[in-house]
Amino acid sequence: MEIELNLLIALLKMTRGGSVFIGDVKRDVRIASDIVMDMLKKLHVEGAIYLDDDVVQADTTMRMQLAIKALSIGADFESVSRFLQWQEFEEIAGIVLDRYGYVVQKNVRFKHAMKRMEIDVVGCRDPIVVCVDCKHWQRTLSPSSLMRIGEAQAERTEALAESLPIVSSNLVCQKWRKGRFVPVILSLFPGNPRFRDNVPVVPVLKFQDFVNQLSVNITSVFHVERTFGHLGH
Repeated sequence: MEIELNLLIALLKMTRGGSVFIGDVKRDVRIASDIVMDMLKKLHVEGAIYLDDDVVQADTTMRMQLAIKALSIGADFESVSRFLQWQEFEEIAGIVLDRYGYVVQKNVRFKHAMKRMEIDVVGCRDPIVVCVDCKHWQRTLSPSSLMRIGEAQAERTEALAESLPIVSSNLVCQKWRKGRFVPVILSLFPGNPRFRDNVPVVPVLKFQDFVNQLSVNITSVFHVERTFGHLGH
């Protein structure tokens, strides 16, 4: 277990640039060469890395799998989070939403009630608008902390719905007759989605399932309905 954990952390550390030589991985983990290769081949079969001759490659999705696997066998959040960038959470959210037909816009900035606000990722697929806050936590959070974070994202989501149309924004939902705005917290925590006041806190590797089922389950999650009237088609 410890050997596998050391390898996973090393891969997270060394693939931040996208690829690393297998020889460099072996030197970093200081594990017998044949054991390293067996473990790398297993990760390759699982889709957590890609082996190409003497190089290990890992894209954003793969790095997230490595991180979750490390956490599942006992790594602490601080060790794992240290080697992940918050942009990787945004990237994976955008990839998943795009895969399910959402038009994606990142870092959506707007003003509401004289306050500047920003939502990390917004995905639009008529009539649903998914508003994602990508949390790069380095420690576990108490239920009360999660509740505050959920409330803040719900507030931002409601503010976005009320602020539209935004001249500087290219959000396609501005052209709809009405929309359902759903706040989501995307996290690294393993397990199943949790809810704080019906605001979903979704582990990154469960986000695809969440998005796939959202149109069916939307009435069970917190959402804001907005009618645009004359802006509709």
